[in-house]
Amino acid sequence: MGLTSHKVLALTVVIAVVMMVGTVWLWPRLAKRSWQAVLGRIGALLATQVTVLAALGLVANNYFAFYSSWDDLLGTGDNGPVVIHNKADASGRLLVETIGHANVQGGGALGRDPRQSGEIRLVRIDGAVSRLSTEGYVYLPPQYFQPEYAQKQFPAVIISTGFPGIAKNLVTRLNYPGAALKLLQEGRMQPTVLVLMTPSPALPKDTECEDVPGGPQSDTYYTKDVPSAIQATFRVSTDPQAWGFMGNSTGGYCALKLAMRHPDVFPTAVSLSGYYRAADDPTTVDLFKGADGEQRRSEADLMWRLKNLPQPKVSVLLAGTREGDGEYRHDTEAFVGAVQNPMKVSYSMLQTGGHNFETWSKLLPSSLEWLSERLKVPGQPV
Repeated sequence: MGLTSHKVLALTVVIAVVMMVGTVWLWPRLAKRSWQAVLGRIGALLATQVTVLAALGLVANNYFAFYSSWDDLLGTGDNGPVVIHNKADASGRLLVETIGHANVQGGGALGRDPRQSGEIRLVRIDGAVSRLSTEGYVYLPPQYFQPEYAQKQFPAVIISTGFPGIAKNLVTRLNYPGAALKLLQEGRMQPTVLVLMTPSPALPKDTECEDVPGGPQSDTYYTKDVPSAIQATFRVSTDPQAWGFMGNSTGGYCALKLAMRHPDVFPTAVSLSGYYRAADDPTTVDLFKGADGEQRRSEADLMWRLKNLPQPKVSVLLAGTREGDGEYRHDTEAFVGAVQNPMKVSYSMLQTGGHNFETWSKLLPSSLEWLSERLKVPGQPV
């Protein structure tokens, strides 16, 4: 029986109930002052708590789709190559304060020399236009520090985690710098500056990358303030063709939505297990308040945009799983089917996998490679 099977859940709940009833029923017999009775009480309490926690864990997993199978939970699933399918064609310097740095140890690099492994810098990006501010990380590839690249401008990608995740997860859990470094060493990715961030610069509020009337201007922050700050501080190209947006979950939704809204800023985007309409829950509060709220809500629905607005000239990759992540496959297939020229869409799906870091780690290398192939710095070969 599979991890998400209703039979497994029902059996676990039954066992938990039996253990609770049995513990209550046997407790008078275990109340004696003997070592056997003490061990019996400890065993009964532990068994009851383990079964209750297991039942609660299965309920939460089935609801949120964290893990889709026992292999997914234990990390023993298929780690084979991910195949990407392409749908047939139918201002001035902003404050970026460097407050720390660390050398990348992933990807097989030896030593801590940034010319070999690159460098991660912890930065704070203050938005001159949006007046928002948040911390993130910037990964500079090894070539950034090598003399022969001293005059080169690099492509750049903004990468966002899911909500309420923190930017550090992109370094410690998904290890974007290590994955990029390994692809660089294998010749599968061009040197690229990675800007690692959260999907909301107004935590604990989930802004869904929206400009909220009278509230946080998150769309403006990511499409104007962040690119301007990075371009003014690091040796990256100012040409939009050299820029992309990538993310998982909420970050994937933001990547896809901002590319569709602002193709002149992010003509390339990657969405890992991203959804297709703005979340509506207690963390988002009142994103669509005001007289034009319903219209803005519709425009935040990416399927609605495909059907009702001119499709933008962008290239997007949708990556996720066929089974184990709720309605992802159904929604993604509907989205792919609605895309028309000049928009271009590619997609890749693992057979199974939940809405979690294990799944995204498997999708990461092929997604970064796909993205790198589409980033172009004018006047410089890829």
